[in-house]
Amino acid sequence: MSTTTAEKSTQALRGGEYLIRDAAPAECYLREHRSEEQQMVADTVRQFIEQDVHPNLDRIDAMEEGLMPALLDKSAELGLTAMAIPEEYGGFGKDFITNMLVTEFTGHGHSFSVAFGAHVGIGTLPIVYFGTAEQKAKYLPKLATAELKAAYCLTEPGSGSDALAAKTRADLNEAGTHYVLNGQKMWITNAGFADVFIVFAKIGGEQFTGFIVERGWKGVSVGAEEKKMGIKGSSTRQVFFENVEVPVENLLGEIGKGHKIAFNILNVGRIKLAAGVLGGSKQAATAAVRYAKERKQFQQSIAAFGAIQHKLGEMTVRVYAAEAATYRATAWIDAEEKRLLASGVGENEALLGAAEEYAMECAMLKVIGSECVDYVVDELVQIHGGYGFSEEYPAARAYRDSRINRIFEGTNEINRMLSVDMLLRRALAGKLDFLSAAMGVQQELMGMPSMEQPEGLFGVEHDAVSRFKKLCLAVVGFAAQKKGKALSDEQEVLLWLADLLMETFVSESVLHRVHRLVEAGEAVETGPKGDIVRLYLQDAAQRMRTAAERAVTAIAEGDEARMLLMAVKRFTKMQPMDTVRARRRVAEALIEADGYPY
Repeated sequence: MSTTTAEKSTQALRGGEYLIRDAAPAECYLREHRSEEQQMVADTVRQFIEQDVHPNLDRIDAMEEGLMPALLDKSAELGLTAMAIPEEYGGFGKDFITNMLVTEFTGHGHSFSVAFGAHVGIGTLPIVYFGTAEQKAKYLPKLATAELKAAYCLTEPGSGSDALAAKTRADLNEAGTHYVLNGQKMWITNAGFADVFIVFAKIGGEQFTGFIVERGWKGVSVGAEEKKMGIKGSSTRQVFFENVEVPVENLLGEIGKGHKIAFNILNVGRIKLAAGVLGGSKQAATAAVRYAKERKQFQQSIAAFGAIQHKLGEMTVRVYAAEAATYRATAWIDAEEKRLLASGVGENEALLGAAEEYAMECAMLKVIGSECVDYVVDELVQIHGGYGFSEEYPAARAYRDSRINRIFEGTNEINRMLSVDMLLRRALAGKLDFLSAAMGVQQELMGMPSMEQPEGLFGVEHDAVSRFKKLCLAVVGFAAQKKGKALSDEQEVLLWLADLLMETFVSESVLHRVHRLVEAGEAVETGPKGDIVRLYLQDAAQRMRTAAERAVTAIAEGDEARMLLMAVKRFTKMQPMDTVRARRRVAEALIEADGYPY
């Protein structure tokens, strides 16, 4: 593994492979890569949110009758609800990157973004991916125009993270023409107005299966609107099924394979959540700097104070890094989908196969994005001071609305543990030579550390990322070898291991982003973007040291613990830098731009 510049390779990284193989910065997608059409789509979404959604946020939160469906209709008139639907069914069939841009730019639409995302994502995509030709022809054209609005019914009162513990039941009638559906679902977004529900039930109480259920069928009913802490304008209700007769032709996918639908849709939903909260993070950072410039204390703008500049600078660092990681994985999924299509795989299989290949990255990005936006909106409130606690200012709504993102699409704790589990499963299945790489690092620890000095463009930073990877290999590899299957019982350790994986992925992604800009001719090294990558790596090293030390002391003792703790120190050592001045320079760029500038 190089400690200077990234290995030049045109072969795309597979899921989890970023840990064991260095890739060229050229594989990092940049926002500057947007096509003219993609930029037009992004501009259309932004204008719609600013002109039609933002002026009506109070009315949306008040659940004004008919307003949310009307806004979805308006978005459909602009073509936004048809982006992911194939052309033969009335959609535009746009690529994955374009659909992610739509998600990002709707992401600062507060409750509207939740309703929109549920309709175009988890409500529609199961039919796109798993529907029969007849089901697609019947439902997709009207979902594309939002004539039909969709919802997704998975969670039940007794099954949250353990979705397969569902009690809703479907029994085939004697004539073999209908499944009789009984049960209840909760926390169902869009339930107040949805026309079509994707419902999961167990056939005969055992075979977990998906169904397409229409609202107008006898026995379908909904509860009252939930009183929520945030996203108050999104319709969230329980849905009840009492002897609902579902035609056999409305069974979705294969009998007993409902988990394939649920989990694959979650893969897409997780990375899309990362894109959505990215849009919200940028909006919140912009609101923060504008207020800081306007607010005067002690005869000057509070944006001039070091404590405030620290907050503004750190917001920018985290958002910039999260964006680099999100679109890096987005480009991988897009490329994998196209590769599978070129190999002769069907369109549906290509879409699902691409997301499944990078399921680990999707799980990590859900955590990365949701915790980024939480940090940004929390500091947005703090910068506003007492006004941040007032509903008369935008900070309060942003704060309330962001909190659900750490619960949506699987809690962050579940996604952290999943990311480690997926990594080790890929290793055991022979899809990733992780354990051999881990053994190589353990052997390296037996020798003297290299005294070679990093050289080249961002050489020090590439060296740091290389060492971060070795830390992951050493600690995660040791944990897997030491605990085996029992590692799944060490949940605290899994959470710390996941932090190592995520920090490494983001660190390399932000480094590749700025490295690519330099190669394209932008003077990045001495500007705020160069500061951003160095700041992120400095802080990532400290966070990784803490997580690694906690994991090591929980699973090792004696000589093993001492060796691993020495490795932690070696692999997280960073060259000293003046982080105060660097973060101020980043903040100054934000202040000068009067908003998030990247």
